[in-house]
Amino acid sequence: MPRSSLWRLTVPPLENGDWLTCFEFERRYSAMPKLKKAELIEGTIYMASPLRFEPHAEAHAKVITWLGVYQAITPGVRVGDNATVRLDLDNEPQRDAVLLIDTQAGGRSHLSQDGYVEGAPELVAEIAASSATIDLGDKKRAYRRNGIQEYFVWQVFEQRIDWFYLEAGEYINLHPDAAGVIQSKVFPGLWLDQSALLMGDMQQVLTVLQAGVNSIEHQAFVQQLTQAVQSDG
Repeated sequence: MPRSSLWRLTVPPLENGDWLTCFEFERRYSAMPKLKKAELIEGTIYMASPLRFEPHAEAHAKVITWLGVYQAITPGVRVGDNATVRLDLDNEPQRDAVLLIDTQAGGRSHLSQDGYVEGAPELVAEIAASSATIDLGDKKRAYRRNGIQEYFVWQVFEQRIDWFYLEAGEYINLHPDAAGVIQSKVFPGLWLDQSALLMGDMQQVLTVLQAGVNSIEHQAFVQQLTQAVQSDG
């Protein structure tokens, strides 16, 4: 048997509820290539069950579509799906979606030599089954402590969206305007018709997003990012 196979047999598997360091978490995760999702939150291992289409997968795809279209029209911004992030010594979440400003454009996070996001991306999004979840407990506290500026949570069973913004060290809710549209404070032009997303009306979601990226604020943001990249180069 190859030495690498013998090594893999000596690595204990990940188990829900285990208390591990980041190094040991990554060592065990790497030894389980068939495992699709595991997270280290405040030093504790959480492993996802198989995901159903309607409560999670479909909602996840809609959020990725919304963020992906914004990224496509905003040079200097990057979007990721299910990326593990090295947040701190006790936290390596695997976010449903992450939207970040590229390092060259002045972003707060960066890619490690082995391809992981390190530091605090500007926005993370999670699809949560309900309010009784780590997404609104330990995970939210870890995100706040590490300075993630915006945190988007879609509670599928309650049909509720919370979009938090970090202000003076605390998360506050971003509220819709009179037209029912929520506007990001970190990503100008990232607008969301909350009711349309909850009803599955992606045509309306993208129509409102298009209005956002046509705004003067978004144009100024793109210019800012472009200038930052040019200065870095």
